[in-house]
Amino acid sequence: MRSIRTQAIWLTICCSLARAGAHAQQPLTLPQAIEQALQQNPEAAAARAGVAEAHAGTQQARAALLPQIGFTEDMSRGDDPVYAFGTRLRQQRFTQADFDLDSLNRPNSIGNFSTHVSGGWQLFDSLVTERRMEGAKKMEQSAAHEAGAVDQKIVFDVVEAYQQALYAEREVATARHEVESAEALLKSANDHVKAGLAVESDRMAAEVNLAARKQALIAAEGDREMAWARLRFAIGAPRMEATELAPIEPRVYPLSSLADEFALAQKNRRDLAALGEASRAQAAAASAAKLALGPHVNAYGNWENDRDSLGNSGGSNWVAGVQIGIDLQPMTKRAQLAAAQAAKARVDAQLESYRQRVLVEVSQAHTARAVAAQSMETAKAAVEQAIESLRIVKNRYDAGLATITDLLRAEDAERESQTNYWRAVYGNTLAYAQLLFATGTLTPEAAEDLQ
Repeated sequence: MRSIRTQAIWLTICCSLARAGAHAQQPLTLPQAIEQALQQNPEAAAARAGVAEAHAGTQQARAALLPQIGFTEDMSRGDDPVYAFGTRLRQQRFTQADFDLDSLNRPNSIGNFSTHVSGGWQLFDSLVTERRMEGAKKMEQSAAHEAGAVDQKIVFDVVEAYQQALYAEREVATARHEVESAEALLKSANDHVKAGLAVESDRMAAEVNLAARKQALIAAEGDREMAWARLRFAIGAPRMEATELAPIEPRVYPLSSLADEFALAQKNRRDLAALGEASRAQAAAASAAKLALGPHVNAYGNWENDRDSLGNSGGSNWVAGVQIGIDLQPMTKRAQLAAAQAAKARVDAQLESYRQRVLVEVSQAHTARAVAAQSMETAKAAVEQAIESLRIVKNRYDAGLATITDLLRAEDAERESQTNYWRAVYGNTLAYAQLLFATGTLTPEAAEDLQ
């Protein structure tokens, strides 16, 4: 019984380890790759930092509405006549003896410890601060939209790189199968030559075919390494080891009209929204530059305590007032207004140009999506025909009714049809992802439907 119990315990441990190993070796799915990219890609981190920077700009613009308070502690000593005279007055230590001419002209050195508190408050600036706050808020919103656009670009880059890696993996598998088929064909050619059913040139043709298939395998493995390098870059993990990828099966994606896709792009494109907010921010900046020509009203106040030593008491004084000002020759402000208006015109032109480019991108993606779907269906039919043709030619070759050249041509046609089909399959998925990206709807949630 003890032996049986021990075996049961070991069996349980082994099963747990096997499950853990199987879990660790689970293939990398497309949603997982996207999640890692959004966390690790430096471009996403830079976009988030841009949002934080824009938010700090909003806080900085709002701070102009608050009173400004400063504190200083000053320690000084000297025998300058004016300094000595004024210091004694501020310390409230001035006596009749200090009016002596010799003391006035050649005073002894005197020290002063001065505590100074000052404040100011902008009461009115012709609404300049409000416009600057409005512009800063628009720039913060623009940065948030730009960060969303960066995330969508990262998602698309991962989808594209993932598709390329999948295609490269399949090309390697196909090339290995072709090497195995070429080796079997060489063995068959040798058997035919020995049996007198083929000539020596058939064996040589099979050897050349095997060498070509091995060369194709080497090239396919190199393409796979490059595809994985692109995937690592898209994810933002340059040291990530290559692992198994979850396959994306052939599927038909939903179709929509070009007009609906245009409407989606106008509504959802985050980069377009970012430029729109930037245009509104520039409008607020131009308005602030114009309002800066108006008057401003500031309140100020100062309190000071002066004493001859740090621990003694001394004299205190204060001053408060209100200042009204206007720039009578605002050449600099007029130049700033002209610059702000020119910047507004530039951003507006960029926005209109970008709107037109978005329409072109959506139109191109719509066409590519339709072409890719049709290509996949055509390539699928071609694969079925090529497989059947290869079966017939192979049977004829085995029966001595076809030459090895006929068989190699049939194999080349079948291999090319398989390559075209899987290129069309992955191209169909990528074209749909490109359409989602062009319409601004390629989110991580939407990308899950591609897997």
